[in-house]
Amino acid sequence: MADASVPSPGTPHEVLAGLGDLTRRVRAAQRGAWFPLLLLGVLTLSGILVSRFTFKVETVPCPATAPAAGTGCTQVTQVTQGSPVYWPIALALAYAATAFYYIRRSRNRGVGTPVRPYILTGIALVGLVTATEIWSIRQGMPQPGAPIDFWGLHLDPASGVTAFLHRLTGNATAVGLPLLVLAWVERSRTLLLLTAVYLAIELVPLTTGWAGISFTSPWSAVPRYGVPGVLLLLGALGFALAELSRQRDVS
Repeated sequence: MADASVPSPGTPHEVLAGLGDLTRRVRAAQRGAWFPLLLLGVLTLSGILVSRFTFKVETVPCPATAPAAGTGCTQVTQVTQGSPVYWPIALALAYAATAFYYIRRSRNRGVGTPVRPYILTGIALVGLVTATEIWSIRQGMPQPGAPIDFWGLHLDPASGVTAFLHRLTGNATAVGLPLLVLAWVERSRTLLLLTAVYLAIELVPLTTGWAGISFTSPWSAVPRYGVPGVLLLLGALGFALAELSRQRDVS
């Protein structure tokens, strides 16, 4: 009776245990999230420099819809920064480079990663975000206080809903949502948690006051891009170190 409780070599128990171990090794070999995280982190931090060199301050008349009666308001300061072509081109190149990286990696290791859903989702959402931006400024940059055209909806620029939609149709959609797909593809709970934190940062407004930077400063984009950029780079570092550790254990 005592011998019957101990699986002998080649029993179904050992076969299942071996399959489970093999499945874990294959999933570990398929994971390479450090590379897209590194690219996205570098692009996000580069957004600081793009905003810095496209920064412009203008004095424009007070909005006609809110003349600030009794205050003597005649002019307000309008700050514009950022390039409309930087993010679409940079993200499209990042997704193309990620696809190339995973294809080459699968050929070298003999284990492929079904990364196509991540790449296609990323490119499609970049196109959607770009189309939304082009639609909103198709008649020129809106003046301060003027309604914002969101696919035919004329939204109040001072509304919290408008501010949330503006943040949602930015990197939260073009970067964060594809990362959720990548977490599903790689079956990585760690990447899922990192993406959830990233989305929270993107969707919650980060003001410049806590960093001691005025909104009229050429470096006012530092909090907006610095925090999520550093998060992505730290995630890339963590995943890269974990992959190196697995490779050492195998060797």
